[in-house]
Amino acid sequence: MLLTAVMIGGVLVTFALIVIRLSDRTPTLPDQVELPDGARAQAVTIGNNWYAVVTDDNRILIFDKTTGRQRQEVFIEP
Repeated sequence: MLLTAVMIGGVLVTFALIVIRLSDRTPTLPDQVELPDGARAQAVTIGNNWYAVVTDDNRILIFDKTTGRQRQEVFIEP
């Protein structure tokens, strides 16, 4: 009986630690991202101090997370 109680307690503590650890990992993006020439976003990925937007016209636009300025543009061959 005591071993069962200890095992249940251990599982609950482990679950609580996982929830607490993962709850601080919410990615943040600016409220609005300005894409050039009417391009539409297909996907977004987030780095430490940048985020990238894949557009429907085969480009990857990399933006600075702090300033929102475009850092780089990569063309993807179809």
